[in-house]
Amino acid sequence: MKTKKLILCAFFSSLIVVGAFIRIPVPVVPFTLQFLFTMLAGLLLGGNTGFIAVLIYILMGLLGLPVFAEGGGLAYLLKPSFGYIIGFAVAAYVTGTIANKVSSPNYKRLFTANFIGLGIVYLFGMVYYYLLSYFYLGNPIGLYPLFLYCFVLAVPGDTVLCILGAVIAKRLIPIIRKEL
Repeated sequence: MKTKKLILCAFFSSLIVVGAFIRIPVPVVPFTLQFLFTMLAGLLLGGNTGFIAVLIYILMGLLGLPVFAEGGGLAYLLKPSFGYIIGFAVAAYVTGTIANKVSSPNYKRLFTANFIGLGIVYLFGMVYYYLLSYFYLGNPIGLYPLFLYCFVLAVPGDTVLCILGAVIAKRLIPIIRKEL
């Protein structure tokens, strides 16, 4: 990896940490700006490097640094919202891979990549929440409450973040590409 790419990777890991603390309280899953920064990591750094930036963030949290929205440490694996964090890493890879198949992605490609990434985050988050509540907590959640609390309440804000991420990425991709 080139030095500039390593610096940008560390920068985006830091932005994700900051995004975890910019939150709007909603029931069950806190709404934060983590998704915006994980999405931008993929869009601007590419799938592989974006994934690494998110993976560094996850490792920092699992090692005990309080970088997640509700703390850190290995016990965070038992929080129902951890599935969303796993989804961030996968989504950064997929979003970055889709967007960077062409040298200058248009808005359609950026929006498509972002919304596919959003779907991945919600898929991982909801499946993890369901499995954890069923097998670990011993309190199975029905599909309707799962859909309501883990999707419906949070998706409007994340839809806005998808649009904002595409607009920011469209402006920054030429600058980042020139630097790398």
